[in-house]
Amino acid sequence: MKIQELADKMGLTIHTIRFYEKEGLLNDRHVRRESNNYRNYSEEAVERLKLIKKFQSIGCSLAELKEFLQDHDANAHTNLQIIDWIRRKKKEIESKKEEYDQMLDTLNKMQEYRTLLMDDPHKAQEMLKAWHAGSSD
Repeated sequence: MKIQELADKMGLTIHTIRFYEKEGLLNDRHVRRESNNYRNYSEEAVERLKLIKKFQSIGCSLAELKEFLQDHDANAHTNLQIIDWIRRKKKEIESKKEEYDQMLDTLNKMQEYRTLLMDDPHKAQEMLKAWHAGSSD
């Protein structure tokens, strides 16, 4: 299939597919050049792009993605090694979640303070004092 057809099928842009190809995420199993120099993508390219999208959805960086796909293509890891990688990735995401939860908590307090400032400035000041008293930063 041509690149536009693949892009439409996968919900990606042509630019994104070319970027993946340039970065080595798609190889000659996935794309071939015709005599007129047009790219022709195989059904394997569809499966590869699904895999790329899946790994991006769990927060993998481009470097992680490249490493994973190279190892995947070479069948370089045992199932236990892959399970270990999944566990590490889960811990990384849980840590980020905690950070985001703290950020949301701070934003909620800021919003509450600003709302109180409009409605009851005295109560807002009390809240601010209590917040700073409880803060160890």
